Amino acid sequence: MTFDLFGDLAPVAQADERLGEQAWVLRGFALPHVAAMLPALDDIVAQAAFRHMVTPGGFTMSVALSNCGDLGWISDRRGYRYGRHDPETGRDWPPMPDVFLQLAHDAADRAGFPDFVPDACLINRYLPGTRMSLHQDRNEQDFAWPIVSVSLGIPAIFQFGGHARSDKAQRVPLQHGDVVVWGGVDRLRFHGVLPLKPASHPVLGEKRINITFRKAG
Repeated sequence: MTFDLFGDLAPVAQADERLGEQAWVLRGFALPHVAAMLPALDDIVAQAAFRHMVTPGGFTMSVALSNCGDLGWISDRRGYRYGRHDPETGRDWPPMPDVFLQLAHDAADRAGFPDFVPDACLINRYLPGTRMSLHQDRNEQDFAWPIVSVSLGIPAIFQFGGHARSDKAQRVPLQHGDVVVWGGVDRLRFHGVLPLKPASHPVLGEKRINITFRKAG
């Protein structure tokens, strides 16, 4: 698996790909922002370290996560929810960087969802072999707003299914800098990530960072 070391500096324009009536893959859309995003990401993780949360069923998640913004997504034996404070430190989650907000707004606008201002940003770290099972994002108070999901680092296969877990899911290859946006009639579709294959990115190494923006409050 090889990558263009200078791909972030000279991104090649690519056509958007429709996944559903109101769902899109914006190929390479995040690349112009990556140089500013990575140091901002380091600052977030220095304040709210990656951790493996526990599901309500008592299983430890293979994907490590952190949060920034007014609200952070939390999972423990009490359930899934959003909270204003990091349960490990008791402090507010780090503020959402301006470059994150701008990217989320611009990607949502490109996909047909103007005026999107997220208040929650979930940051997931995947290593080779880790996965995310099919699920719906339904802990938010208002489903009128879209989900904006940014992929950085090694490739992944994104699964985009239907409104029932048993519906057949599309398998969508995602590369460094791709952004997926879904909302409207597609907002509650099941989605997930297949186990990552071993690979290495020249900047991020042997991992994938997925940054997901939501309007949760």
